[in-house]
Amino acid sequence: MKTCFINSPLGITKIVGDENGIAEISVTSEGVISEIIPTELQEAAAQLSDYFDGKRQDFNLKLNPKGTDFQQKVWQELLQIPFGKTISYLDLSKKLGDVKAIRAVASANGKNPLWIVVPCHRVIGTDGSLTGYAGGLWRKKWLLEHEKPSIQQSLF
Repeated sequence: MKTCFINSPLGITKIVGDENGIAEISVTSEGVISEIIPTELQEAAAQLSDYFDGKRQDFNLKLNPKGTDFQQKVWQELLQIPFGKTISYLDLSKKLGDVKAIRAVASANGKNPLWIVVPCHRVIGTDGSLTGYAGGLWRKKWLLEHEKPSIQQSLF
């Protein structure tokens, strides 16, 4: 597995992967920005930079996250949440076919190893609150505001 660190508005972003795909993307406050990005990670670094620059709304990367079958199922469902939209943990549980699995769904959401690319930040509380986020609620708030469609103001 290769690793690189890139800068982002939310901290240092760690990208881990190989020829089989990207296994991990996380944010940290530690690490040294990579001078050379391994070939296997260059596309992920470029797409993340485009996302932060407001030039990208979705990702086209080969992903290879490690997790249980249930976690993989939750992460696949997270990929269906459109840019600029949110869903509640309850609604996510319903989409997965088991309302009673809300805690398991929330736990799998919290173990998502592919920060931003698998958009766990788009899952909120039923009451609209910003609940639980491994990267810190301030980052979740920033990401959701970053993805809000801008309101065109009339010039006249």
